[in-house]
Amino acid sequence: MAGLLLGAALGLGLNLIWRRLPTNRRHGLADRVLPYLVDQARPSGLLVNRRPLSHVPSVFVPLLASGGAVIDRVIGDGPTVRRRLLRAGQAPDVDRFRAQQVLCGTGGAILGIAMSVLATIHGASAFLAILLPVIGAALGVVVWDHVLSRRAAAREQRMLAEFPTIAEFLALAVGAGEGAVGALDRVCRLSGGELAGELRHCLADARAGATLPAALSGLADRTGLPALARFVDGLVVAIDRGTPLAEVLRAQAQDVREGGRRAVMETAGKKEIAMMVPVVFLVLPVTIVFAVFPGLNFLDFTF
Repeated sequence: MAGLLLGAALGLGLNLIWRRLPTNRRHGLADRVLPYLVDQARPSGLLVNRRPLSHVPSVFVPLLASGGAVIDRVIGDGPTVRRRLLRAGQAPDVDRFRAQQVLCGTGGAILGIAMSVLATIHGASAFLAILLPVIGAALGVVVWDHVLSRRAAAREQRMLAEFPTIAEFLALAVGAGEGAVGALDRVCRLSGGELAGELRHCLADARAGATLPAALSGLADRTGLPALARFVDGLVVAIDRGTPLAEVLRAQAQDVREGGRRAVMETAGKKEIAMMVPVVFLVLPVTIVFAVFPGLNFLDFTF
């Protein structure tokens, strides 16, 4: 087993060296076209910083890039990953996320190799020893993707919890005579949290030259919450048609509170059903046994 691991490590190293030789390196379309599109001389490729992860040694960066490209070809779904990164509040860098998946897959493969060594010592089959690292690598990739989905969902739940307060604060500011941009500025200065950060992003886009409806539409595109999408649609319609904005904001906040109350009631109903499982399958049988067994013990069925 040790010889197999050493041979695999040697083969992987020789393969990495061979693939990264200048004569064997594949140049993409952008690398071939770029010299004809720029006016200044192109710097050396050795001086270009292409590191997807700043804390990873440079020698492993090409391997991470190749592994990320393989995962992207096998799994695909790059636009969905980009959208989930935006929903999680992270930079929409799909290549960086794929490199992180490669690291997690490598960690899972290392754990699988350790388990394979232990299984081989205890007399397990060679097929199991080969299968465990593959399963560990696949689980590492899938787990990191699941972590991203959980982060996005948790951030959206925090935004949904902050939404009624932010909406009522905006309604108070608009009702006091401030415009939409001024109300957003006041809320962003006095509030904190995920939703306030997204509103700061919208305000920065509006001050950079975009219209306020377009900036708010970007908020709806970056998040996956229907409540925020309805909030943005209501704001855009109110701004375009001159509808009283304070009433729209208060109605939106009330709708979100009602939706949260319905969600709590649905969750409570599901928990109530889940709580009946131990009662029906554990407590009730034990109660029946305690009630019936003494009577059965005194009965004599012999004739």
